[in-house]
Amino acid sequence: MENLVAEYLSQYERIFDISPSYESKKLASKYSFLDYMIERYLNMFLDIKEVEEYLFSCSFPLKKSIRCNTLKVECNALENIMSEKGFIMEKVQWLPHGYVIKKLPSKPSLGSTLEYLLGYYHIQGLASMVPAYVLNPSSSDVVLDMAAAPGGKTTQLSQIMQNKGLVVAVEKNRDRVRSLISNINRLGAENVMVIRTDVSNLTKVKEISFDKILLDAPCSGEGIVQKDPTRRYKTTIEDLKNFSLIQLSLMKVAYDLLREGGYVVYSTCSIGPEEDELVVNFATERLGMKIIPVNNYPALNGYTIYRNVKFSDDLKNCLRFFPHIHGTEGFFLCLLKKE
Repeated sequence: MENLVAEYLSQYERIFDISPSYESKKLASKYSFLDYMIERYLNMFLDIKEVEEYLFSCSFPLKKSIRCNTLKVECNALENIMSEKGFIMEKVQWLPHGYVIKKLPSKPSLGSTLEYLLGYYHIQGLASMVPAYVLNPSSSDVVLDMAAAPGGKTTQLSQIMQNKGLVVAVEKNRDRVRSLISNINRLGAENVMVIRTDVSNLTKVKEISFDKILLDAPCSGEGIVQKDPTRRYKTTIEDLKNFSLIQLSLMKVAYDLLREGGYVVYSTCSIGPEEDELVVNFATERLGMKIIPVNNYPALNGYTIYRNVKFSDDLKNCLRFFPHIHGTEGFFLCLLKKE
């Protein structure tokens, strides 16, 4: 696997050869981003005006959003309960259980209500709710969540499956497993098996395969600078390349664990093509997977060309969310099928 990933990455090495221009350095100073990041944005967005719109949007917090948990409560009932507490909720039309909080009372906070503690809702970014819906597991599926903590998407899979079938939630970090189990218990997800291990260890058991896999990959978090401003300047180019290596390796693991005819959703909270299209292109070019179009969401298309590097034309069927366009965190996802 290491040879396959390394050889593929060497083919696209020039993507990581970034020389910031005077323009990117000027914008980097103005908005407190690393200059190599700005140079990439100048290649990603339509023009410098849109680059500034994106950078400006990163200076403001996103609106709070929640997922109503129908394992515990009907959404209409939750709306009424929260309204009585002073929360004004607005249903997001393209998310079955997603709400934007239009008004917050002075107290209690969104994460300290009795309803939160009872698991009636989960605080979750709007775009991060999309992968589980796109994967759309049935009540008879055996599903793998490859990097499950802290459990937002794991419990959402259980909700969609109505606590039937099986969700195998894998997390190798002991501390993060605690938060995963806490959320599983709070949200009433009863069809989840938690395994603390490196997910690649599952490939050593020949009998294991999954109908559907969610690979919400570890990433730079370049799409969530509103939540964590340090994301503007803490990821070096070498860090970015290391994330790509990890993500490519995990994609190969997902392929090996997926049954023929099965589906995987690949997602990140990064807007970097190095962590997104580059990885999905590996799945199509080297693993023979097929990208399945998804049309239910107000997202932009994936990139087929980035910094003069050509990817598969099918990458246009991936989804991209941006704060300055969609009012969400920066996010990427793609649905793939193993043929």
